[in-house]
Formats: sequence, C-alpha cells, structure tokens
Amino acid sequence: MKRAIVLLCLVLLSGCSGQEQALDDVLSLRAKLLSQSVQFQATVTADYGDKIYSFSMECTADSGGKLRFTVLSPDTIAGISGSVSESGGSLQFDGQALAFDALADGLISPVSGPWVLMKTLRSGYLTSCAEEGTYLRVAIDDSYADNALHLDIWLGEDDLPVRSEIYWQGRRLLSIEVKDFAFV
Repeated sequence: MKRAIVLLCLVLLSGCSGQEQALDDVLSLRAKLLSQSVQFQATVTADYGDKIYSFSMECTADSGGKLRFTVLSPDTIAGISGSVSESGGSLQFDGQALAFDALADGLISPVSGPWVLMKTLRSGYLTSCAEEGTYLRVAIDDSYADNALHLDIWLGEDDLPVRSEIYWQGRRLLSIEVKDFAFV
C-alpha cells in the first residue's frame, strides 16, 4: 500500500513538473514578445457560418503591439497592406479593397486575427496549457471581460506559435496557421 502511495505521489509530482515547464515556456515566449519584434506568415481562415474566407499574409509585429501586414494571396487581394494596433488600423491598396464583415459583435475582423494572436500572447489571461502530441496547447483569453475572445494556441517544439483558433462565445471564428515565425 505504501509503495502505491509513493508511486502515485511521484506520478503527480512529475506531472506538476511538466506543467511548470510548460508554463515557464509560455512565460518565456511572452517576455521575448514584450522586448523583440517578430515576423511570420499567417494563413487566416474566417468562418462566417454561411461563408468561409481564406487568405495569407506576411506580418511583422513590434514589441509595442503594432502589427504591419501585406496580403500575399489570393491574387485578387494580394498587395493590400496595412497596420493594426490598440488604437485602430489602416489599409493601403491600389484599386483593391478588403471587405470582410466584423465578427463577434465587432470585436474582431479576419485581417486583425494575427494582431489579436500577438496581443493575446503578449498580455492575455492564461487559462491552461498542456502537451498535445509534440505541441504545447495554450488556452488564453484576450481580456478579463465577459465577452472575451478565447484563443487556443499551439506552440511547436521550438516553443513558437504554429497555429491558433479564435473563439467567441464557444464558436470558432478564425483559424490561423503560422509559418516562419522568427524574432528579428
């Protein structure tokens, strides 16, 4: 009986150690994002229920929270660029326009998805983290508000984001595939 209790304690303690390491990895990423700029490519898929839109963009986010982007595909909107920050956003285009409706009662638009991802990684409310295969799955709310956006973020073996899903009131609004994430 004593042996079973000791083994159970060892299993529980090793689980806590793994959880502590996962939390340390997330907090280390957060600290780097608060002090360094990053570049990455994002493929955003927006789910409006009756329609699904997908596009790719090149993103650069600075440590102060501003994200600049250029749409890469599809060709019909490629080249549109802009920026998003806490104070708002801007678009620049030549004869083209992005016409995505806002989601979640105006809390997010598809083009601002990568900015929400970066903002939430930098300052969101961490609700859980656990290993999922070779990934670390992190659950973070973008604020403490009742209508907060909820993000599930998968970190790869290098502890950098590779994927995110953004939910509001239990419904997935955006999926973001992240490639070539690098600190600059």
